[in-house]
Amino acid sequence: MKVVAMGGGTGLSNLLKGIKHLVPEELKDLTAIVTVSDNGGSSGRIREELNIPAPGDIRNCITALAEDEDILTEVFKYRFSEGECLKGHSFGNLFLSVLTKITGNFLEAIETVSDILKIKGQIVPSTIEVVDLVAKFSDGSVIKGETQITEYGKKLIAKIEKIWLEPSDVKAPEEAIQKILQAELIILGPGSLYTSIIPNLLVRDIKNAILESNAYKIYICNVMTQYGETDGYTASDHVKALYDVVGRPFLDAVIVNTGIPENKIIEKYMEEHSEPVVADIGNLVRMGVKVYAKNLLNTSWNLARHNPIKLASLIMEVIHDLKV
Repeated sequence: MKVVAMGGGTGLSNLLKGIKHLVPEELKDLTAIVTVSDNGGSSGRIREELNIPAPGDIRNCITALAEDEDILTEVFKYRFSEGECLKGHSFGNLFLSVLTKITGNFLEAIETVSDILKIKGQIVPSTIEVVDLVAKFSDGSVIKGETQITEYGKKLIAKIEKIWLEPSDVKAPEEAIQKILQAELIILGPGSLYTSIIPNLLVRDIKNAILESNAYKIYICNVMTQYGETDGYTASDHVKALYDVVGRPFLDAVIVNTGIPENKIIEKYMEEHSEPVVADIGNLVRMGVKVYAKNLLNTSWNLARHNPIKLASLIMEVIHDLKV
C-alpha cells in the first residue's frame, strides 16, 4: 500500500510514530507531506533570519520516522535551554538550515538528514518557497502569520472566514505531486486544522493533485478543539472547513475518537479554552463519508491526544477494508 500522510505540527508526527512500524510489511511506500508556514519559535526565527522555509515541522516528522532509541535521533530533538543566541533553538532545525545553505536546496537538505537518521519513509514539504499564512476573520480583520492568526483567534471576538497563502501562486515540489497521484491512501491529520492541515491544501498543486488522485482519502479528526482556531467545532465542522478550502467534498472516510479523557485532564484543557471535539457521527454520515469511530486516546500521557499505536491499528483496519 502506497500511503501519503499530510499535515504538520505534533499531530502528524504523532501519527507517523505509529504507522512507521507498518513499513515495509504493510506500507510499501510512506510519504509525509508537511507544511512550512510556521513563523513562531525556533522555526520562525530561522525562517526570518535565513529566508528559508520553516524547518520545525519537517524536523518533527523526520525524528518521528527515525529509530526511537537512536542517539542521533535524540541529538536532532535536542533544544538549547541556554545561550543568548541558541536558547530555544532545536539542533535539528539548525542542522537542516546549515545543510540548506550549503547545498542551496531545502529538498536536498531534508533528504540528507533523512538518510543520516535512516528514516522509514520520505519527507517532502508542500512547498520549498517561503510563505505566509493569512486569515480574514468574521469581524473584517485580516491577520498575517500563523502565530498571529492563532493569537488573534484567542480573543474569541471573531472566527476565521477565509484563509490563504502569500504569495498565493507558490509551487509544490514535483515529488509531492507525484507521491499524491501514485498514492492508494491519503491521510489528512490529525493536527491544527487551520495552521497545520489547511496550509498544505492552499498550495494549488497539492489541492489539484488530491482531487485528481484515485486514492482513498481519510481525515483524522482532532481529539480536542483548539483555542483560537476551532472553538466549538464538531467533527463535521472540521470536515466542512476542509471542503470550503478545497471547493468541494473529497473525503471518503473520517476517523473520530470516542474516548473521553479523565475529568482532571478535561478540566486542565478547559482552563485553556479547549474541550473534546463532539463526534457528530450522524452529520458525518449525512455528508456521505464512512466513519471509523473508536477510543483512540493515549491513557499513558497526561494529555488528550491520539495513541500512535491505536491510530496505526485503525489505519490497518482501513487498509484491510480497502483490500476486501
